[in-house]
Amino acid sequence: MTYIKYLWVVLRHKWFVFHECCKLGIPWLGIIHDLSKFLPSEFVPYARYFYGPWAKDEQKPKMVQYRFDVAWLHHQHRNRHHWQRWMMTLDSARKGAKHFPMPMPDRYRREMLADWRGAGRAYGNANTPGWYAEHRMEISLHPATREWVDAQLGYEVRT
Repeated sequence: MTYIKYLWVVLRHKWFVFHECCKLGIPWLGIIHDLSKFLPSEFVPYARYFYGPWAKDEQKPKMVQYRFDVAWLHHQHRNRHHWQRWMMTLDSARKGAKHFPMPMPDRYRREMLADWRGAGRAYGNANTPGWYAEHRMEISLHPATREWVDAQLGYEVRT
């Protein structure tokens, strides 16, 4: 049942993201969105983490948490619509910064926005601007990407 539940969630998410991608003029990205979630290296750890026997436990077994973390890292690096994929990590600090965001190409920032909107619809929180306002400071974006996202979501920086 664990895997069936997770499969349903992924399919529902993909459906809503596809609709959002169509609105943003990138239907192909909506079709191929999150295909890596069907790979065993992501599907199994995600299903066990979210729907396995420990799903409701705040402290999951270390191996379940570790496998999920590895799967999430793989997912971020396999999918260009994740802002985390566009973070540059330097071997040595440049001007004091060890990590900094790179600009996201337009098609992937559109897919990222479709992902946020689709996830909100799929998981029962369709207020993407409210979600973004709440999490904005945790999301590291290049200034050009940030400006575009802010404009799309009607976010105004208050000084």
